[in-house]
This record gives sequence, structure tokens and C-alpha cells, in this order.
Amino acid sequence: MKETGLRVIRLFVGIFLYSTGIALTINANIGLAPWDVLHQGLSKTIGITIGQASIGMGIIIVIINSIMKENVGWGTLSNMLFVGVFLDLLLLNHLIPVFENIVARAAMMFGGMFVLGVASFLYIGVGLGAGPRDGLMVGLTKRTGKSVRLIRSSIETCVVGMGYLLGGSVGAGTLIMALSIGYFVQLAFQLFKFDVNNVEHRFIDQDIKALKKLMHPKATDVDADGR
Repeated sequence: MKETGLRVIRLFVGIFLYSTGIALTINANIGLAPWDVLHQGLSKTIGITIGQASIGMGIIIVIINSIMKENVGWGTLSNMLFVGVFLDLLLLNHLIPVFENIVARAAMMFGGMFVLGVASFLYIGVGLGAGPRDGLMVGLTKRTGKSVRLIRSSIETCVVGMGYLLGGSVGAGTLIMALSIGYFVQLAFQLFKFDVNNVEHRFIDQDIKALKKLMHPKATDVDADGR
């Protein structure tokens, strides 16, 4: 129980930091990251918050991932829901500052990407499943047989295009983040000596099977007298 509790705490610390990283890049106001362009466009078009848009897209993506038979973990569902909840908490309560100075804004953007890298280390390392958008990338890569680079670039190009048409903010920071976020995630992994290939994820279907086994245990072996 103690180990499970520590994993849950680490998961939610990672998710909160992930939301903080996103909020930093948004308030830097140099251009949003690809997915956030779409989230902001949806928020303006539908009249909802960016966090609510993130949750809505997350639900849609998890459904698509399930159709593609990609494994979903409790960490996946937590990411889907609480990144948006924490993001709204930070933005609507103005807990992340806004600067006019371009140097400070650039520092916020790059700092936000590093925070996203640390957050990814924390919540992926828990082993409860990756985020919905990573699952979409993996699922499409398997389905199409194309490279991860091509699939990721295609997804982000599509979401930026849709977000821009809906009124999302596109700027120099959008291109910078699209090209460099991977390096910041890799930097964080190297600092913590974290190898993502060594993580063994536990998925929801495994827990369901374990629960069914607990509720319907196999018959005990007969005793030595054959009774």
C-alpha cells in the first residue's frame, strides 16, 4: 500500500508539473505549443476554458486509442483529466506571471519546456501508462508502418492547422517548441538517468483481470486423502 501511495503521489506531482510547464509556455505569449493551439482555438470557438478543451480532446483521443487497441493505464486517464483541471487552476487564478520583456518571456518558454521534461520523467516513470497523445502517436505508427518522426510531425501539423483556423495563437514559439521540446525531455531524462525503455507499464485491463481473479479464485487442490 505504501508503494502504491508513493506512485500515486509521484503521478500527480508529475501531472501538476506538466500543467505548470504548459501554463508557462502559454503565458510566455510567443506562440503556443501545437496541441495548445488547438485547445485555445476550441476554447475560443466553443466558449470553454483551455483546460476543458484539453480534457475534451483527451477523451476523444483515449476513445480513438481504445479503438486502435492501444493499452490505457490509470496514468493515462489521470493525465487526460487532471492536466486540464490543474491548467485551469493555474491560469484562471493567475498563479503564473505574465511579462512584457521579451527576454523574460523567452526564459518562461524555455523554462516551461524543461518543466515539461521533468514532469514527463515523473509521471511516465510511475509505470501507469503514458499520456493520451503519446498513445495516439504510437497507435498510428503501428497502424501505418511509418516512422515516429513522420507521424508526430503529421499530427502536430494537423492540430496546429485546425487550431489556427479556430483562432488559436501561432507564433515563433510554436515552431521553436515543435522542434525542441524533444530535446528538453531528453535532457531531463539524462539528468535523472532515466531510461524510458526500462519502464514496465501496468494497464487497466491487467487490474481488471486481477480483480476478477480475486473475486473468483480457483478451486483449492484436493487434500492428500483425495477429498
